[in-house]
Amino acid sequence: MSATPFAPLTLGTAAMLTIAPLLWAGNAVVGRLAADWIPPMTFNFLRWLVALAILLPLAAWVLRRHSGLWQHWRRFALLGLLAIAGYNSLQYLALHTSTPINVTLVAASMPVWMLIIGRLFFGAAITRQALLGSALSLLGVLVVLTQGQVQRILELQLVPGDAWMLLATCTWALYSWLLTRRDEPAPIRADWSAFLMAQIIFGLFWSAALSAGEWVLWPAATGTPLPQIDWSWALLAVLVFVGLGPGVIAYRFWGEGVQRAGPTVAAFFSNLTPLLAALMSAALLREPPQAFHVAAFALIVAGIAVSSLRR
Repeated sequence: MSATPFAPLTLGTAAMLTIAPLLWAGNAVVGRLAADWIPPMTFNFLRWLVALAILLPLAAWVLRRHSGLWQHWRRFALLGLLAIAGYNSLQYLALHTSTPINVTLVAASMPVWMLIIGRLFFGAAITRQALLGSALSLLGVLVVLTQGQVQRILELQLVPGDAWMLLATCTWALYSWLLTRRDEPAPIRADWSAFLMAQIIFGLFWSAALSAGEWVLWPAATGTPLPQIDWSWALLAVLVFVGLGPGVIAYRFWGEGVQRAGPTVAAFFSNLTPLLAALMSAALLREPPQAFHVAAFALIVAGIAVSSLRR
């Protein structure tokens, strides 16, 4: 499978690939908050039900018999499994047993997995620019996570949730590369809402199965009762936010950005997420950004710039 040529990084593409991590940073914040209110698989299922309701007025035509959706169901079932059910369920599951700093650190390995999967399965070359960009970007993430204090790395302790997040990161890397194949019918590919809705339709089946399994298997697997859903206006507000922002809007921009710039370059933008999450938390807590935030931002942007250089 040969690599697809991608366009140079433009300001518009960079904006798309920045908005997605911004919304995903918000997803991490409210996802951790919702962990006390609702089981993770059920939370993910309800999130995508909200997203489906938002997209129905825009792309209901994709459900028609001859839209191309059903003729290409294998592709959309795979994309839905990886992105809608797989990555998000694993992330919410990780947040139940791991700390935000550990989850973010594991997710920061995204550029590395993009390079490996691209080389093994899509024939993409690993360039010196990509390797240097990975090093700079990961260093920037480490600066955020350690707040500029190297000794904090030694204080990190791995737990089962970190393994779930590692699997989620690999899943997202494979999904991003599959977006570049463009095997779907032209009408669906040309309509971003139809393309996302096609993934959600099949992703909801996978998510429903995971949610059902969660209710059946959780007590036996953990030895504890499954947390009950704590319905409230706060939970409803969280579901609307994660369905509209990190769901519909972020997926729309990420999908377009990946197809323009390629998964390898896009992966470096995903490392903006921990920095944006830190700044978001600082804003909510009314704490001004620190010097290490500035240093981390410079390193991550440098990684993006180096990785997007052309020979």
